[in-house]
Amino acid sequence: MAFDKISAVIVEDERAAREALKSYISKYCPQVVVTGEAQDIREAVPLLHDTQPQLVFLDVEMPFGNAFDVLEACKDLQFETIFVTAFSEYSLRALNQSAAYYLLKPISIEELILAVNKVQHQIRNQEILNRNKIILDNFREPKPEKQQVILPTLEGFEVVRMEDIVRLRGNGNFTDLYLTDGNRKMVCRFLKHFSEILPLPFLRIHKSHIVNLHFVKSYNKGGFLTLHDGAEIEVSPTYKEAFLKHFR
Repeated sequence: MAFDKISAVIVEDERAAREALKSYISKYCPQVVVTGEAQDIREAVPLLHDTQPQLVFLDVEMPFGNAFDVLEACKDLQFETIFVTAFSEYSLRALNQSAAYYLLKPISIEELILAVNKVQHQIRNQEILNRNKIILDNFREPKPEKQQVILPTLEGFEVVRMEDIVRLRGNGNFTDLYLTDGNRKMVCRFLKHFSEILPLPFLRIHKSHIVNLHFVKSYNKGGFLTLHDGAEIEVSPTYKEAFLKHFR
């Protein structure tokens, strides 16, 4: 099977990490051709403008700036990004909210292959989704409720602001999102995924429910809350204390 070649640049401050990633790519991702390397933002920005790659392997933390600074300086370019990061709750939440592709250090070969295959699918099908712009918009927006989240659906994807999500309900392998305009979206993610990436005012109150606390209308001692959309949802004993402390 012939591969569509993907031109790529590696931006990583550690030489050993660059060499390891380049070796993995050469051995396990033959469809990727590395056309350049940079060790920090000062080298990366002119390199990306000169080579205009289709894909950038981008270290999140570097000297003289971070991955978001690189994206800001290259926002006139179109490329897919696979972020490479050490574990950080903040960075992982931001990347997951934007449905970004990322690899955790030390890099897993299986995860590398999976991320590259997803990027290749996106490039081959010319899917129009500027994740880089959404990541930047979220990074600039200090209020979490104003940030955007990308929702993979059966038909493709949806981009919504967190402030427009009233509640989420687990539905087997999917999650149903209920929005302020009355629409319901079925998303191809487990509810657990959203419990990990959505910040307050989103709170899990039941094994099957997450609610936006801004839309809570009332709570009764029987253990049920009512939302502004009229929904009545049980607050399970496991989550009751965490829920009530937000209203004390």
